[in-house]
Amino acid sequence: MDYGGCEYPVPCGKDKYISKNELLLHLKTYNIYYEGQNLQLRHREEEGELIVEGLLNISWGLRRPIRLQMQDDNQRIRPPPSSSSWHSGCNLGAHGSVLKPSTLPDIQVTDAEAAPNAEAPGSGTATKSQPEETPQLMRTRSDVGVRRRGSARTPSEQRRIRRHRFSINGHFYNHKTSVFTPAYGSVTNVRINSTMTTPQVLKLLLNKFKIENSAEEFALYIVHTSGEKQKLRASDYPLIARILQGPCEQVSKVFLMEKDQVEEVTYDVAQYIKFEMPVLRSFIQKLEEEEDREVKKLMRKYSILRLMIEQRLEEISEGPTAM
Repeated sequence: MDYGGCEYPVPCGKDKYISKNELLLHLKTYNIYYEGQNLQLRHREEEGELIVEGLLNISWGLRRPIRLQMQDDNQRIRPPPSSSSWHSGCNLGAHGSVLKPSTLPDIQVTDAEAAPNAEAPGSGTATKSQPEETPQLMRTRSDVGVRRRGSARTPSEQRRIRRHRFSINGHFYNHKTSVFTPAYGSVTNVRINSTMTTPQVLKLLLNKFKIENSAEEFALYIVHTSGEKQKLRASDYPLIARILQGPCEQVSKVFLMEKDQVEEVTYDVAQYIKFEMPVLRSFIQKLEEEEDREVKKLMRKYSILRLMIEQRLEEISEGPTAM
């Protein structure tokens, strides 16, 4: 893989640039770290622009539940053939009263047995034998598999469903598990390139798992083991940010979190987070002692200056001495 070429700036955010050669050096280190794994990144040039592409690991750090879409956009629920039980999309009772959607008698949802190999919640990080684009937080189409009671599927149809249905932590769409919170720290990946901004990556991730929540509710964060949390701006490019942070996820990870639930933590603050309260109190005490010393030093300095000024003013006021 050629990491050379002419030098020019590559955008990595609003009014932020990095030289092409420097980025390629980071990329080379990144690929050496993931040698033999599907997390290696490729790069190419199109019309004088450097484009890096590949899989980005994203960890789930949500505190509130998400909702899976009821079905894929290209699928529709077919009503029963009896026109007397449906009218304008509503189910009617015996006397024409509208029943709640949850009481529809002839719709049922397939269970999660369609994918018996779904990963368990909170599984570990990816292994080298992991097939490409098979995240530990598995992909989902979340199609409802809506069918009328009494209509059995053929074995070939059941195999097709097993091939095309995936889940988040074993959750498919159904009336019981369509709303849930993914296990904290569980990992998935998305295939992106270096020209995709943070909102584009968020939408891609939510569409991949057929999540109904709006992308506006979430943000991507670079979370360090030190406790530092850096929010990726709308103008940032997550894949380039990951490359510049380095490949080791024991040092930093990309997290999907709620915007209103997480505050950024700077490096200066993060270096004190891990300490116990007694240690932090001792730090405060030492800082207060140092502050007192500096205040006293300044007071002495300005007291001397004030005294010198007052003496000079007295000399001026007395005027020249008589001859």
